[in-house]
Amino acid sequence: MTERGEALVTVPEEGRHQRVESEPPPARGERRSLHGYRGLTVALAALRAGPPAILMLLIVVLSVASDVFLSLENAGNVLKQSAVICVLALGQLLVIVTRGIDLSVGSNLSLSAVVGALVWRDQGSATLAVTAALATGTLVGLTNGLLYVKGRLPHPFIPTLAMLTAASGLALYLSHSETIQGAPPVVNEIGAGRIASIPGGGDVGWFPTAALVVLAVAAVMVLVTRSLVWGRWIYAVGGNPEAAVRNGIPVQSVLISVYVVCGFLAGVAALLMMGKGDAGSPTSGALAELDAIAAVIIGGASFLGGRGSVLNALTGALVIAVLRNGLNLLGIDPNWQYIATGVVIVVAVELDVVRGHLESRFRSLQAVSAP
Repeated sequence: MTERGEALVTVPEEGRHQRVESEPPPARGERRSLHGYRGLTVALAALRAGPPAILMLLIVVLSVASDVFLSLENAGNVLKQSAVICVLALGQLLVIVTRGIDLSVGSNLSLSAVVGALVWRDQGSATLAVTAALATGTLVGLTNGLLYVKGRLPHPFIPTLAMLTAASGLALYLSHSETIQGAPPVVNEIGAGRIASIPGGGDVGWFPTAALVVLAVAAVMVLVTRSLVWGRWIYAVGGNPEAAVRNGIPVQSVLISVYVVCGFLAGVAALLMMGKGDAGSPTSGALAELDAIAAVIIGGASFLGGRGSVLNALTGALVIAVLRNGLNLLGIDPNWQYIATGVVIVVAVELDVVRGHLESRFRSLQAVSAP
């Protein structure tokens, strides 16, 4: 070995020594950067697993605290209770990914349920009732999108807040502030039915039909966001709207479309709510928008846009449902449910802030270590 870090090696073909340059040992600063790079990679992986980890932790703690928590009947109750939040959260996810928010989904749900119940009562047609509920939800979403984009309003908070009060008032007016009793049999089945063919629940069954609706909606959403160009446009618009415009993405159309889809899914949630209570209530969606937003945020989506996944949004909704179910089983005051949910939201947002800070450091280390 020479002073310059060279090594003398023997090349068999020639039978003589040659001077070959060898790699110098990494400097102390480079070793520290390498260790920091690996540490950040591990930390980011742990934070990305945050929503499932929170859910698993809740399940473990509640299964120890309650003897009936892990029973199939209770699992079915959790899935049934979370179905409406899951569907609303999937619609809200698209809006939040594009740096928006829809405060009207709860009132939209109430209005769609009332319209569907009124059509069923007056016309007696299941097809017309289902169509009316879905069309109402879609129309409300379209109105939100048009007001925000074409009305050039500074933030979607404004039109969706206005729609929250308007849709709620219209639901109360159409129903005369009363619950409209009755719903089509098919709606009752998807909202309150159980699948007896799945073993473990006796003749009645434990697995709710509403969970199948959630799985179907989630499967479509995964296909749309991962396989279609429109899905990639959504994340591009949320990640960097200016760059999306420069790349020829129809930003305005994308923004309107996510509110339309969000409204349509509010109509789907209205059908689940109608079926669960065999009625359409003008207050059935009260505060549901907060649960939907909370589920998306707990699931790791960012209000800054460009980030969020279907699986994590569903996980966030399940966290809320499991938490409430567990507190009910333990006989804790229902008012603590809202406090506990608020704590979980704060923790989730704080983890998102930490994740953003670590990602920034991760990119800096990548830039420094790049050749």
